[in-house]
Amino acid sequence: MNRNRDNKVKVLEATTRVFKKKGMKFTMDDIAKELSMSKKTIYTIFRDKEEILYDMVDYAFDKIKESEKQVLNDHNMDTVEKLRNLLGVLPEGYKELDFRQLIMLRTKYPVIYQKIEQRLENGWEATLRLIEQGIEEGVLRPVNLVIFKSTYEAAIEQFLERDILISNNIEYADALEEVVAIMVDGIIEKRRGIGWKKGRR
Repeated sequence: MNRNRDNKVKVLEATTRVFKKKGMKFTMDDIAKELSMSKKTIYTIFRDKEEILYDMVDYAFDKIKESEKQVLNDHNMDTVEKLRNLLGVLPEGYKELDFRQLIMLRTKYPVIYQKIEQRLENGWEATLRLIEQGIEEGVLRPVNLVIFKSTYEAAIEQFLERDILISNNIEYADALEEVVAIMVDGIIEKRRGIGWKKGRR
């Protein structure tokens, strides 16, 4: 990792910490203070707040993909547990973020919001293969993968597009867990009997 990349990561990680405290209202001054770095130096790394937010989308989703790999390689989980964890994964450091505030991106930073939509729609290969594996094992009932994927994406997009969570005082992590429970429990093969509930958190 070169020096420029190192500096970018430092700024992105600092922005994540600042976002926890101030949400979308954070400023470049806040980031500079968090890093004990001059704002002028930060501007040599990122052009402005919008560019930081844009890069944060890829950085955050890449972190999610890293966490997904850990789940897939965990031999202590069965297929259903892996699916539940894949769909509900939030990397360490991101679990306390108030993702509900991302609703502001749609109007203020539409290009960044489109980037989030693109990342949500892509990278599903491992999850869909896991569902197919579960169907072959007989632990998941046959399900239309296109419908399953679209339903999950639609739920997350609703959380980001509307103030449903904020107006009902629901944390994003709790909402995500509920969506995952509804979707995974909905395709578990009930013939597993009592044991099918083991994967539920």
